[in-house]
Amino acid sequence: ASAPGPRRVRPRAGVRLPADVRFPQGTGTGAAADGPRPLRYLDAVARLLVAEPATVRPHLTRWFDDERPLPAAPHATVATAAQALLYAHRDPDPDALIETLADCPHPRAAELLTALAEEEPALLCRAVVRWAHDERPDRRATAVAQALRTVPHVRADSDRALLSGAARAVLARPADTALHGGALTLLVADPATRARHLPQALRHFAAGDAHLPPDALTPALATHPEAVLAAFGERLRHGPGAAEALRTLADATTPGLARRVAAVVRDAVTRAPDTAAAVAAYVDRRLDQGPGARAMLFPLLTALLENSGPDCPDSPDCPDSPAGGPAALRSALGAVLATPGSPASRVPRRELLDLLLTRETDPGVLDTVLRAAAPGAEEDLRLLVHRVGLLLVRTPQGAAVFDRALAELGREVPGFAARLAGWLTGAPYDWAALVGPGARRTREKQPAGAAAPVPPPTAVPPVPV
Repeated sequence: ASAPGPRRVRPRAGVRLPADVRFPQGTGTGAAADGPRPLRYLDAVARLLVAEPATVRPHLTRWFDDERPLPAAPHATVATAAQALLYAHRDPDPDALIETLADCPHPRAAELLTALAEEEPALLCRAVVRWAHDERPDRRATAVAQALRTVPHVRADSDRALLSGAARAVLARPADTALHGGALTLLVADPATRARHLPQALRHFAAGDAHLPPDALTPALATHPEAVLAAFGERLRHGPGAAEALRTLADATTPGLARRVAAVVRDAVTRAPDTAAAVAAYVDRRLDQGPGARAMLFPLLTALLENSGPDCPDSPDCPDSPAGGPAALRSALGAVLATPGSPASRVPRRELLDLLLTRETDPGVLDTVLRAAAPGAEEDLRLLVHRVGLLLVRTPQGAAVFDRALAELGREVPGFAARLAGWLTGAPYDWAALVGPGARRTREKQPAGAAAPVPPPTAVPPVPV
């Protein structure tokens, strides 16, 4: 038989249909004789696919590497045409197509399996059961991977039961330890099997099983909150991926769980202060996502800030002292809340910052807030700097911190020295008790006439803040 269709549409060399399924050139291929030959060629392939699917399907999967465009459809390629043909002609034996795709280690085969999981999850559930009982290890691995892709699209209890049965079959094989995390993910997702398998899943998760991600446990937060939160606490303290675990836990937090989640986060930061940066980064991103994120974040952050203040700051053994974890958490959160962020997040940032400052006395935390806010051009920057100053000058240590910060910000942050000079000129007596020698020297270096002299410090009564 002669070569099918134009050379430029044919698959690459070495990836051709066998001679016994090739079709003749010219007539009878579905398009007019003067029509586009590539379309006639694809029509002929489709006819052969319907007539001999078992023979043609494996050869079409070999076209997945051919990215040449089709002349009649420049946005399509030989590879996408092969995908489309296999998808469109999956009947009358779709199970056989699933097996053909499972035999093909190509991303386009995986894409087709994913599309079929969305459109026909029952079809994939049956395949997962077959593969879970297969003696070939790679087929069992495919069973778990494909089950995890399919489960979000499952609606029927019977299909969910098929996936859970396949997961139990994998879990029963000691040699498949690497697959057990995925199998447990499936069993926890199914309300009918969750209670029985959750303890084992929590042990895997707390131990840092990379195949059991944090979001696998979020369905169980509603039904078994104490056990799940305890496992998250262990993962945050000892396991890898603390940032991902924190994001998942915070995303799943409801108002009713906020205080318990806050306790887990505080404990994790106390034991591993570096975790504070992950908490703050998460809060920063979520605040910029608009009102929906604000509604979720506020209960959690309120619980964190209200319960992480210094309860025994004079004791070196206090877990909430400046050397402890929660101070690191307040400092990291303060740095985020003091920055303006997106326009939609400015009001909630200021509300939460106000909550933090209402109870804060740690000079290190207050210094962080001041330095984070200084580069901004917010209208209320003067009020914020003044408020932080009032909190800091209550102690000699704090006064020194405030003076040093103002002097350094005046040198390092463009425009800050001029703004500070303007504040001092506009309300000199408001700042008289706050400004130290370092800030005065910074102000004196401003151009002549930029600011009026600052009155000497005078005793002022404590100002409630």
